[in-house]
Amino acid sequence: MAFEGLADRLQGTIQRIKGKGKVTEQDVKEMTREVRLALLEADVNFKVVKDFVKRIRERAIGQEVMESLTPGQQVIKVVRDELTELMGGEQSKIAVADRPPTVIMMVGLQGAGKTTTTGKLANLLRKKYNRNPMLVAADVYRPAAINQLETLGKQLNMPVFSLGTEANPVDIANQAIEKAKEDHQDYVIIDTAGRLHVDNDLMDELQQIKANVQPDEIFLVVDAMTGQDAVNVAESFNEQLEVSGVVLTKLDGDTRGGAALSIKAVTDKPIKFAGMGEKLDELEAFHPERMASRILGMGDVLSLIEKAQDTVDENKAKELEEKMRSATFTFDDFLEQMGQVRNMGPLEDIIGMLPGANKMKGLKNVQFDEKQLSHVEAIIQSMTKQERQDPSIMNASRKKRIAKGSGRNVSEVNRLLKQFEEMKKMMKQMSNMPKGKKGKGMKFPFM
Repeated sequence: MAFEGLADRLQGTIQRIKGKGKVTEQDVKEMTREVRLALLEADVNFKVVKDFVKRIRERAIGQEVMESLTPGQQVIKVVRDELTELMGGEQSKIAVADRPPTVIMMVGLQGAGKTTTTGKLANLLRKKYNRNPMLVAADVYRPAAINQLETLGKQLNMPVFSLGTEANPVDIANQAIEKAKEDHQDYVIIDTAGRLHVDNDLMDELQQIKANVQPDEIFLVVDAMTGQDAVNVAESFNEQLEVSGVVLTKLDGDTRGGAALSIKAVTDKPIKFAGMGEKLDELEAFHPERMASRILGMGDVLSLIEKAQDTVDENKAKELEEKMRSATFTFDDFLEQMGQVRNMGPLEDIIGMLPGANKMKGLKNVQFDEKQLSHVEAIIQSMTKQERQDPSIMNASRKKRIAKGSGRNVSEVNRLLKQFEEMKKMMKQMSNMPKGKKGKGMKFPFM
């Protein structure tokens, strides 16, 4: 999980000051020392850390905090505000050209995930913004890159423009834009060549493409797991190309967070998107304020709602709610609900977006085993249609058959049946509550 080590350190530090009725300069000094160490351990640029801690200290011992009724909470607000500002302040939206197509150049070193990110961005533009992108294979030095982009295009059912490995990348880009105009594609995403390191040949070629196509955006793709190296790469590319934004890949991995917290301060370029997994739908718009809240354990309800809206069918959700309230909820419904929740992403990430999840007793160290969900699915799928509709008909021989068919044991089948009945009882009780005690528009989560 992204920022895990940093989040643990910062959350522990701010919790010690949160409940204080009075905050002294010594308290602030001790807190900022811990914050400084946490950021340095997360591989945040030294100068960035120094400036960040200085701003926190100045604001935390200022009038707005010391004279407030809840100084401890005010200090935490200061930390969150400064953390948000450090990562860009507010979401930086993608450009839209006055006359289509909008042209985006994807640049970066080999191995950062540039070609895959090109496909992910095209997918996001179509799904979230209802756009029609064209992918352009301009990395003529690596046939594998062209093949990879064409494969992504087939997977996404999107056009890929390619002239093979013998053409000039500038010509490829120019002809792709003309083709996009003819075909009424409103975005052109150019996957350019990368190198193992920054060199003059690479930069000359990228500058030529830029001069010819005059892109609306130049996105630098960097691997978040490379820490300070990612920041150095961003600085080099920005100096020579004047990039418009950064896309961080592998932000879901075991990354310390240094790149995300340093890039904006060092390059003055916003993080536009973040790769949160390997699947083609796992690229997200980067929201500094939401990320700051996640790091400080305050949750990220807005992102959770957006995930739900993207993956959960609203009509089915309403139908499901009615079944729950009338106690006609079946194992078929349960299976469908579970599938929709799994489509939202790893359960640890979903739980991590809930405010206060970090303080829930026992939850912090829980490992959510996706295999366990697969076992539940296997048990339900081994039931007959009649058994899924009416579990009360289950007897010993049926349970034995289901256990054998799912590769599980009878005790697991019994446990699932018991949990399902308990859940139905709870739903019925909640639906019978007086109106004022029920949550407005309550949706019953998968349990």
